[in-house]
Amino acid sequence: MDFERVDMREMTAEELIKAGEMAEIVFKLNHTLPNSDEYNQLIKELFGDNIGENSTVMAPISGAAFDHIKIGSNVFINSNCLFMARGGITIEDDVMFAANVQLLSNNHDEYDRQVLTCKPIIIKKGAWIGAGVTILPGVTIGKYAIVGAGAVVTKDVGDYEVAVGIPAKVVKTLDKEKFEE
Repeated sequence: MDFERVDMREMTAEELIKAGEMAEIVFKLNHTLPNSDEYNQLIKELFGDNIGENSTVMAPISGAAFDHIKIGSNVFINSNCLFMARGGITIEDDVMFAANVQLLSNNHDEYDRQVLTCKPIIIKKGAWIGAGVTILPGVTIGKYAIVGAGAVVTKDVGDYEVAVGIPAKVVKTLDKEKFEE
């Protein structure tokens, strides 16, 4: 598992400027008519080449380190998504998010709160993330997995598994033969 420690007191001037620019883009995005040319341009500005074709990110969004996010093609992210992305967030093709999903790829050190502990989040092809789900640092959500509404995911969810609850626990495995590849 990749693991990174980031001391926020040591951020460079360039990193601080970039963070401020991203915050401005997010503010503009959250106050722009969805699916307008201006909105689509702000999405492109925020995610650059790290967002695939036919993917939708609905405002409002919030978070940090948007340059550490990779979104595949045909992804739908509903409103109020929180991307705390310093540890890296990868969302593969054909993923669906309901509203109010929180992706937290970083946390604070228990003893020195200015230090971020960062681990990547990976959400594999075709996963479905329910409303109000929280995914914590270092978690991988498997291919075509489902995470039920309100779950707090502290451990990996395997391919085709359905996980629910706090903390999320696997309750069943889907029939992989029913998915078209």
